[in-house]
Amino acid sequence: MTPETLLQHMDSGQLWPQSALARIPDATAQAYQTALQVRQLRLARGELPRGFKIGFTNRSIWERYQVFEPIWGTVWNTTLSTVNAAGECSVDISRMCQPRLEPELVFGMRCTPPAEVTLQSLFASIDWMASGFEVVQSHAVDWKFKVADTIIDSGLHAHLVLGPSVPVADVAGNGEALHALLAGLSLTLTQAGQFVEKGMASHVLDSPLMALLHFVRALRNCPGAPDVQAGDVITTGTWTDAWPLLAGQVWQSQYAPPLVGLRLKVV
Repeated sequence: MTPETLLQHMDSGQLWPQSALARIPDATAQAYQTALQVRQLRLARGELPRGFKIGFTNRSIWERYQVFEPIWGTVWNTTLSTVNAAGECSVDISRMCQPRLEPELVFGMRCTPPAEVTLQSLFASIDWMASGFEVVQSHAVDWKFKVADTIIDSGLHAHLVLGPSVPVADVAGNGEALHALLAGLSLTLTQAGQFVEKGMASHVLDSPLMALLHFVRALRNCPGAPDVQAGDVITTGTWTDAWPLLAGQVWQSQYAPPLVGLRLKVV
C-alpha cells in the first residue's frame, strides 16, 4: 500500500484488504521509511507532532500478538487529549478501526537527551510523568499482523489521553531511583466498575524508564527519523493486555501514589 492509501484507511477507519496485507514486506527498516512518508503527509496537511508512542514493550503479550520487539509511532495534536479536573475524558471511537485500550505511563520531555544517552542523562532530560490511556487500533483483520504491519499502521496509535503530571524530580533523585520506583508500581483496570486486569509496570521492558531508554536509542538508529524534542510526550507501552472498546463503556485505572487513576468514557 502507498503512504496515501495508508492515510486514507487511518482517516476512514476501514480495514485493510487481505490482499494488500499479504503484500507488505516483512522488513522493519523499510516499514519505518513508509511510516515516515505517512508522517510527512500528515505534516503537509497541517497536523502537528506532539511526541511518540512506544508499543509492544510488554513482553507478557508478545506471544499473544506474535510481535517480539518494541515499535514506535507518532502522537499528534489531533490524537492527544487531557483529562479534566475530575480525572475524566471521553474518546470518540466512531472512526477508529478495531480500537482497544491500553493503560500506560507517559513521560513529558524537558529537553533532547544527549547523544550518548544513559539512564541518568535520560532522567535529567525528563520533566514529568503521568498516567495515561492509549487507544490503539489495527487495520489488519482480527488484529492478525506482522511487526512490519504494525509499524506502517502508525504504530497502532489512535489516541492518547493524559492524566495529571507529576514532576519526576519530586519522586526520585536519579535515574536508578526512578527506575526502581516505577518497576514496583502496578495498576488495576476496571470496566463499568468490574475488575478486568491487574497490570505491572515491570512488564514494560522492566520499567517504563527502561522502555524510554530503548526507544531513544532505536529512534536514533532509524534513518530520517526526528529526534526527541523538548515538550514531547512519550507513552511507553501497556501494563496490561489491549482490551477491545465499545461505545458506551466506562473504563477506569487505579494506581498507588504518585500516579493518579483515570476515567475514560467511550463514545
